[in-house]
Amino acid sequence: MIDQISLPQLETDISKVLAIGVFAFVLAMIFTPIYTWLAYRYRWWKGPRSEAVTGEKASVVFKQQSQDKNKRRLPTMAGIVIVGSVALTTVLLNLSRSQTYLPLAAMLGAGVVGLFDDVVSLKSRGKRTAGLNFKIKFSLIFLVALLGGLYFYYKLGYDSINITFFGNISIGWLLIPLFTAVVVSTANAVNITDGLDGLSGGLLISAYGSYAAIALLQEHIGIAGFCLAVIGALLAYVWFNIYPARFMMGDVGSFSLGTGLGVIAMLTDTVPLLILIGGIFVLEAGSSMVQIISKKLKNGKKIFLAAPVHHHFVALGWPETKVTMRFWVLGQVLGVLGVILAVVGGHV
Repeated sequence: MIDQISLPQLETDISKVLAIGVFAFVLAMIFTPIYTWLAYRYRWWKGPRSEAVTGEKASVVFKQQSQDKNKRRLPTMAGIVIVGSVALTTVLLNLSRSQTYLPLAAMLGAGVVGLFDDVVSLKSRGKRTAGLNFKIKFSLIFLVALLGGLYFYYKLGYDSINITFFGNISIGWLLIPLFTAVVVSTANAVNITDGLDGLSGGLLISAYGSYAAIALLQEHIGIAGFCLAVIGALLAYVWFNIYPARFMMGDVGSFSLGTGLGVIAMLTDTVPLLILIGGIFVLEAGSSMVQIISKKLKNGKKIFLAAPVHHHFVALGWPETKVTMRFWVLGQVLGVLGVILAVVGGHV
């Protein structure tokens, strides 16, 4: 398909999607002061995390967060601005049944789950039990992903998966559980990564940027426009979230953006490349999983000083900004490699 793209058409498509991104950026910059006033007026912040997922005291992470005065009064739920800006931009400029209905609906659905979790967590600050029960939260995200998988298979008519360098493999209805697993995994991986100022925002910009390029090469202009809308809104968010952050995206942001990323990977038929493009998210989620397994199998012995792994590097003495910037660099390199493999591996 890539050799069939005419230069004038490509220029037109690029101009369109860039305009969509700029529009989303402007919207987010307009909405941000409104959110900021409300967040500080009504104190939408959470205290430092005091307990680990496995139940014991999260002493390393608690110390990192409680020693930073900036973290003590940092509002959450800024993801409302991102999701709202993307939704409004898509409805006004880029609504397409075949390309944007699904990622937009999935993002909004996961955003509602995350928002509910954030609101509940404000009532019990700093504890592992803050927010929705893990099983309830996981079940709701699973339901959003499952409904998306059903729409993907029955309404959009997808029934195969493209394996890099090997081509399409028809798997029929098995695409539904695959879609569900990909979306749930990506949503949770992004949620786990959202722990340092600017970290998840910068990594998401790189990942969505890679998928915007892939979608353009596939001539999926609606998908590319959706990715640029996300990037535009994220750029406005990161402007204020770079250390020292003014606010955090919260679960409403991380769950919705992670869900959207998984859906985009399915729509562009590049699931194998998601592991590379989202490599830092995979590393972060994997480090948490390894830490939990090690504690359970080795009587509480830890592999990392703290998990996910970004907390480990901070515990080693790396400045938070150094961890964030180096992870950004790695995310950008992995994103470019993903686009290259999409081209040479038969995805475009």
